[in-house]
Order: sequence, then structure tokens, then C-alpha cells
Amino acid sequence: MKIPFEPVVFGYAINIHLILEYLAFFIAFRYYVVLRRRSKDAISNNNRLSIILGAALGALFGSRLIGVLENPIIEFSQQNIIQLLNTKTIMGGLFGGLLGVELAKKIIGEQQSSGDLFVFPIIAGIFIGRIGCFLLGINEFTYGEVTSSVFGMDLGDGLLRHPTSLYELVFLVILFFILKWIQNNSVLKNGELFKIFMLLYFGFRFFIEFLKPNVFYVFGLSTIQLLCVICWLYYSKFILQKTVNAS
Repeated sequence: MKIPFEPVVFGYAINIHLILEYLAFFIAFRYYVVLRRRSKDAISNNNRLSIILGAALGALFGSRLIGVLENPIIEFSQQNIIQLLNTKTIMGGLFGGLLGVELAKKIIGEQQSSGDLFVFPIIAGIFIGRIGCFLLGINEFTYGEVTSSVFGMDLGDGLLRHPTSLYELVFLVILFFILKWIQNNSVLKNGELFKIFMLLYFGFRFFIEFLKPNVFYVFGLSTIQLLCVICWLYYSKFILQKTVNAS
């Protein structure tokens, strides 16, 4: 199979990444619905809908904002405006969704933690989306730097690059089973599984960014890496509590 993978159906080129992106949203939501039916959710239906709305709006805003900051547009033109409207990143979506949920819960007065039910659907959604990123090769800005290692792949420009999307797919599978093991073998407070997921995933993304050809840095770090640091600071109280309890 040639990368970028651009299948042609009835004479029309299919954007495989876009299709997998929509599929990711659909499967992740259906997975969430199944998990909620099987669990004893302490949050009412109305409040849960408000939380989902807050997550969606926060994710929409956050994904666009971080996407723009990752590749800031200097010259304003029609092409750049179109690029601005289409630029997004899952990292901004996750952190923006987190803030959107917290804001929604404050507005409706919900005290219960709400994130645990989202953990495994989010992993499933990211996994499907990353397959699309890999299939687009250099046409999707998730590819890695040129490398001479055995892992190098031609992603469409004739150069051997780190297939960072594949690295992430492997990590997501491992993360899924680690979190399942933690869920089944540890006594966690409501909401702690989501916090562990965020810390581990953002930690992975911090280090994998060093293998990508980022072009915009602040303090030697990319925008995504700075967001990872912010996420860890956001959960610093939780990290400290777990560290103290483990010692």
C-alpha cells in the first residue's frame, strides 16, 4: 500500500482521514453509551447531557486554538483563513474538553467527577483517528523527522521518517490494557482513572514531540509540549497526593 493512501471510488478521491475521523467520533460515542448503560452513573441524565455539551464546546475551541498556536499564521489571506478554520489538534481538544466540563459542572452545580466513563471511548477514538493520520503520511502534520533507524518509513516524500502515528497506536494499545488493569485491581476514587489517563497520554505526547519536525518553539518546547506541561501542573495536587500515599 502506498502512503499517502488516497483511494478512488467511482472516480472520486476519498479523504480516508476524514472518514476515519467521523468513524472515530461515532464509535467513541457508542462505546461511551454502552459503558454508561453497564455502570451505575451517579450523575443524572440532564446533568450528563450538560457535561457532554460542555466537553464538546470546550474540545472544539481548544482543538482550534492549540492548532493555530502550533502553526501560527502571520500573513492573513483567503488561503490562510481556510487553513485556520481547518487546523485542529486532539491535545487541545482533550484539554479544552476538560475545561469545558469543569465549567459546565460549575454552572449546573454538579459535584460528582464525570471523566472515568470517557476514558476508554477517548482511547478508542484517538486510535481510529491516528490510523487516518498514518494513512495520509506527510499530508497530515503528525509525521516524524527523517531518521536512519530501522523504524524509518517512506511517508510520501521519498525520505525515511519516524512513523510517529504508528508509535502512538502501539502506545494506545498498551495504555488501554494498563488502565484496564488499574481499574480492575486498584481502589480508585471517582475521577481518578481519567486523571491517570490524561497524565500518561500527555506525558507520552510530550516526549514523542521531540521526534517531530516542529517549527515553532517557546522556551525550547513546542506548543503541544507546553500544553503537556500545563496539564501536569493542572494535576499537580493529584500527583502530590498519590506520591505521598505511595511513600
